[in-house]
Amino acid sequence: MPRIRAAVCTAFGAPLEIEELDLRAPGPGEIEVAIEAVAICHSDIHYAEGSFPSRLPCVLGHEAAGRVTAHGPGVTGPAIGSRVVVTLVRFCGACPACLSGHSTICRDFDRADTPLARPDGTPVWNEMETAAFAERVVVHATQCVAVTEEIPADRAALLGCGVVTGVGAVVNAGALRPGEDVVVIGAGGVGLNAIQGARIAGARRIVAVDVSQSKLSDAAAFGATDGVLATDPSPWRRVAKALGRAADLCIVTVGATAAYDAAPRYVGWGGRIVMVGMPAAGETAAYEPLKAAFTGQRLIGSKMGDAVIARDIPWMADLYAQGRLELDALVSRHWTFDQINDAMADTEAGGARRNVIVF
Repeated sequence: MPRIRAAVCTAFGAPLEIEELDLRAPGPGEIEVAIEAVAICHSDIHYAEGSFPSRLPCVLGHEAAGRVTAHGPGVTGPAIGSRVVVTLVRFCGACPACLSGHSTICRDFDRADTPLARPDGTPVWNEMETAAFAERVVVHATQCVAVTEEIPADRAALLGCGVVTGVGAVVNAGALRPGEDVVVIGAGGVGLNAIQGARIAGARRIVAVDVSQSKLSDAAAFGATDGVLATDPSPWRRVAKALGRAADLCIVTVGATAAYDAAPRYVGWGGRIVMVGMPAAGETAAYEPLKAAFTGQRLIGSKMGDAVIARDIPWMADLYAQGRLELDALVSRHWTFDQINDAMADTEAGGARRNVIVF
């Protein structure tokens, strides 16, 4: 049983502690992956703060890339030695959700015991069934997708969550049709990917809404045609003026209830609102049911961009190779594993697009 270094969350709101843990061998249907790079997602921060329910001690991290080092019984791929994107999307492939193309919300897969333990035998939970804030992981084979060597590990890691979530929210959940108008609330890591997803999918105009002028400048670089400050007294009116009408699609990428309260104001008759950003557990938003019913507006929840990872990750990797999907500029800074708490703090401060831990 190999011993690895991992960043362990031992108390909510406290710094992660780097410990040596035992990692069991992969079981049936599982693979072991040596992590090359893992990005910091705001979901990791929410779990570390206790905003999302979690068991302690646990290891976070779910947006990663690495190389396959071992197969469990019954596994035929990805091949040992190949570079893979590691995700939190674990699925059975046979339930109604999977068979209808919604494997991100599969709940029928077998849940294996955590592969992590302290040397004294105390279990350490693999949060999101990934635990990629570690030198190695044991995950189900369905959670990994092979990519070519041409995509560097730090860029490949971004495909594990932020990119598929943002692009998928537009293409899969939002079903954007060419010529439609899109509003993206929040121009952080996921929002920038929603913006470039809208550009790739053929949106007529793409309006970014954010509280930061610098983030609106980032949004323009990723394909936004217009930017509106959320601090404006009525930003939806500014958006309507820029578009000449209300939007067809609104993607909410921030975990703020105020953004969800405002979202219906941005879309017109038949408009769709895709709910991506996740406020803390227990927080609520309000809307007027009469308006939604009368105008045919739709609220659409979207986990991981409704991605079918075996289809969408290779597609996006190929778009990157063609120069049509921007990944290089998403990486704000590289950090060492020992700097993980600094990287988490920098991400929480809100200025980073994506901070990446490189092993």
